[in-house]
Amino acid sequence: MLRLLIPLTLFTIMFALGVGLKGEGLSLLRRRPALVLRVVIGTCVLVPLVALLLLHLPLSYSLSAPARFAIALMAISPSAPLLLRKAGRQGGDRELAATLQVVAALVAIVSIPLMADLFRTSFGVSDWDIVPAQVAPQVAKAQLLPLLLGLALRRWRPALADRIVVPLQRLADLLLLLLTVLVLVFAGRQLVPFMAANALALPIMAAMVLASLVIGLLLAGPSPRERITTSLVTSMRNPGLALLFASLYGEELRGVKLGILAYLLTTVILSIPFLRWRRSLSA
Repeated sequence: MLRLLIPLTLFTIMFALGVGLKGEGLSLLRRRPALVLRVVIGTCVLVPLVALLLLHLPLSYSLSAPARFAIALMAISPSAPLLLRKAGRQGGDRELAATLQVVAALVAIVSIPLMADLFRTSFGVSDWDIVPAQVAPQVAKAQLLPLLLGLALRRWRPALADRIVVPLQRLADLLLLLLTVLVLVFAGRQLVPFMAANALALPIMAAMVLASLVIGLLLAGPSPRERITTSLVTSMRNPGLALLFASLYGEELRGVKLGILAYLLTTVILSIPFLRWRRSLSA
């Protein structure tokens, strides 16, 4: 059931977001290309480099192999599908988030294989040869295609888009809630023992999330909404891509997928006080 529900949920969320966007953020590429370039470099290059540094600390060598691979996979996987939704609800700029997500998703087709090669070379791993042909279909199907279809409907049938955007968003909320419940039911019993057995990995994951938030904060301009948006862009990683690579290369390492879920949970927990702090400063 999850195999059908996950792609359906992601498609509905991205399509609904596309239908609700006005397309104004696309002009950002012409008006502020330096901002787009900074943030994309931050999320596609700087965040993975921070992970590489943390995983080379003496403390990290005590981590289990699944936990180390989970951190590495999340670090190299930018452009989370739920980024636009979270940006709109946390006081960020949805149009800016849409632009940054699309550009980061396109850059990820090249950056993920390059970062994976860097990790493999650094740690002497020989069998994780991620190539662009594996990344591109996932990015296209899960993010770009439904988002572009929604934007096309908004452009060519704006009246229809206005009528269906609210029902679509409610359907997306319902599917996301159902997916969350099912994931917790199926993985919750295994996730708690994994986190208990890999307690040392949690501070490393927390450090990664906090560093990613700070990177986004420093790369933004003075606008509070912009800073919230760029912090979300750099901190929210793509668990779909990370789980794909775990399925392709890490089946023999039991626990990698649980490590990815633990990283995602850590991101959600730590981003809540950070976003409240940023909103309080702009109030």
